[in-house]
Amino acid sequence: MLTKEQHVAIADELAEAEQSHTMVPRLTQRYPNMTVEDSYAVQAEWVRRGIADGRRLVGRKIGLTSKVMQEATGITEPDYGAIFEDQIFKNGSVIEHSRFSSVRIEVELAFVLKNKLEGPNCTIFDVLRATEYVVPALEILDSRIEMEGRTIVDTISDNAALGAMVYGGRPVKVDDVDLRWVSALLYRNESIEDTGVAAAVLNHPAMGVAWLANKLHAHGASLEAGEIILAGSFTKPMWVYPGDTVHADYGELGSITCRFQ
Repeated sequence: MLTKEQHVAIADELAEAEQSHTMVPRLTQRYPNMTVEDSYAVQAEWVRRGIADGRRLVGRKIGLTSKVMQEATGITEPDYGAIFEDQIFKNGSVIEHSRFSSVRIEVELAFVLKNKLEGPNCTIFDVLRATEYVVPALEILDSRIEMEGRTIVDTISDNAALGAMVYGGRPVKVDDVDLRWVSALLYRNESIEDTGVAAAVLNHPAMGVAWLANKLHAHGASLEAGEIILAGSFTKPMWVYPGDTVHADYGELGSITCRFQ
């Protein structure tokens, strides 16, 4: 375990990297005894600072919930991060590519909660009862830590690599559609790059939200009414470059488009 002073020093470093759109050397290379709990302590300090600076916490993201994402990263357990209001874009947005140090896109579903969810024994049925609606979403991944060789300890410290999110398409009630079979076609410019089905996320995307509620309980927190929860990607990360247009077609749930300038 690291000291509180080391947690603060790492958070300082990551905050500077976020501002300058740069990457810092891998944490696990410099702190070989760093643990997952250290990583969440660093992330909590980052969130605390954001709130103190006037940013509004509006939700959470879950990462590494599907086999395709675990294989893409070499990391075998889920993680989570925080979403601030200034990280959310609407469908059709033009987004400055330069606000991120690296840009990759993932295809997800977002759960919007009408009731509070808390562990330690949250189930998929609790999640479905607490959900107001589900809406298509894209996660924009960013990295403030060099990517080569990093582990889940690095990723969690880096707010689970969240850069931003884009939402769009058609919001649906959880009993209006079989969420396991929601599928998407992901395009960069005019070329299809990937496809996926939401069951890739722990066999049901709501399972990711239940995992998160239980994990947050261990850290003294819960999911609040009104929060947006990104449930995890069911495609591998797609690199995006300046000038690219991204389009995700969710069939009956509509589509999301954004452009990076």
